[in-house]
Amino acid sequence: MRKMPKPRVRKPEWLKISLHTGNGYQEIKSMMRGRQLHTVCEEAKCPNIFECWSQRTATFMILGKMCTRACRFCAVNSGQPTELDLEEPRHVAQSVNEMGLAHVVITSVARDDLNDHGATMFAATIAAVRLENPLTSIEVLIPDFGGDANRLAVVLEAKPDVLNHNLETVSRLSDKVRAKAKYVRSLSVLRMAKELRPSQTTKSGLMVGLGEEKEELIEAMRDLREAGCDILTIGQYLQPTSKHMDVVRYYHPTEFEVLKQAGLALGFAHVEAGPLVRSSYHAREQVERAKAASAVGGVLL
Repeated sequence: MRKMPKPRVRKPEWLKISLHTGNGYQEIKSMMRGRQLHTVCEEAKCPNIFECWSQRTATFMILGKMCTRACRFCAVNSGQPTELDLEEPRHVAQSVNEMGLAHVVITSVARDDLNDHGATMFAATIAAVRLENPLTSIEVLIPDFGGDANRLAVVLEAKPDVLNHNLETVSRLSDKVRAKAKYVRSLSVLRMAKELRPSQTTKSGLMVGLGEEKEELIEAMRDLREAGCDILTIGQYLQPTSKHMDVVRYYHPTEFEVLKQAGLALGFAHVEAGPLVRSSYHAREQVERAKAASAVGGVLL
């Protein structure tokens, strides 16, 4: 007997994405095309792209647009990369200057094909952005670099203001959701960052709606705090295409508030939680709130 497909969970009425395609949006799009740059906003089909680009903010994605991993939640293309633009750091720095950014987020595809997994390009991009934009704070959202401390050290030596590496999901679901990445390895990357550079502000993110239980989310948050993570983002998983993992359920905004309070109780300097929250969404505000909260608590990030 032929197995019937499971009915999809309907997106709730209150989960609306505003479409803003004004001058700011068009200017950012033209700039990215002109400099042959990529953004995770486009490649990962981020629901906040219209809002962010209209406000002239974007997350730069370096090392090409072809990822060597194929995570079941991610819309970025996967395969064998052929691209490595050595001028990319300079182009990113110029775009940051042109956009007048006070805070920039730089991420990448996974590049397991490179000897250093792309660590040198991260460091070069940080250096180029800082040289041309000395007042801009820099956040990097890195892959796990295979868990190699030497690769991580290359990035940390460039002194990013924030080092972000996403845990993505709970331990039980990690192998199912993330290709090649490991739950324990991701925690070790965050832990090593603090060991190699104790003053480094670290950040991570979780998705919900993949079938996890609340107790598992609390456990993941606790694991992140034990690894020294300072800032946490929690957002709703949205299925980018029919080929990706199904949404098991949608969390209500009140549930995100409960998770936020649980995270703060565990000691995070700041928790950004909501249906459309992503790692780089309101990234500058996240850092500012974390610093304010830490100052009140007597600890400076």
